Amino acid sequence: MERWKRSYLGLGSNVNDRQANIIEAIKRLNAIPGIVIVNRSSLYETEPIGYKDQDWFINAVIGIKTTLSPGSLLDVCLGIEDEMGRIRRIEKGPREIDIDVLLYGDLTVDEAGLRIPHPSMHVRRFVLVPLLEIAPDICHPLLKKSVKALLMDLGDTGRVDKFLSPCLS
Repeated sequence: MERWKRSYLGLGSNVNDRQANIIEAIKRLNAIPGIVIVNRSSLYETEPIGYKDQDWFINAVIGIKTTLSPGSLLDVCLGIEDEMGRIRRIEKGPREIDIDVLLYGDLTVDEAGLRIPHPSMHVRRFVLVPLLEIAPDICHPLLKKSVKALLMDLGDTGRVDKFLSPCLS
């Protein structure tokens, strides 16, 4: 019998039509056997961190249930990034689409190329704000804190504004 795991993915884009890129990535994820989208946050416009000389991002978080292993889920995310034309220009630089595995149930993974929970999620307002919207009480498996608590403790003061759009379909 297949075992479904609840997972959360972070999505971001700041190249071309940012909103369309996020929506297309969600559609592609939803078309993958073994992935069912359970909920999704609003879209948020966020200022870049690290490399500042770039356009602002649109970010979102989706909750999924999946029968894929953590490694297979990461492979799917990277495959969609490639299909959608992601070019890795510079670290923390512009991107057509970025899809990160944030959480995979309460599992922790520390392997080459895959760390779950995502190693930076707890210090990124652009991840925590949309995650709070759809899963405020989910607990970080290493820090043992809820998303609410992580956000309250956060030092990141980067702008994260709800992106108002006429259509989110």
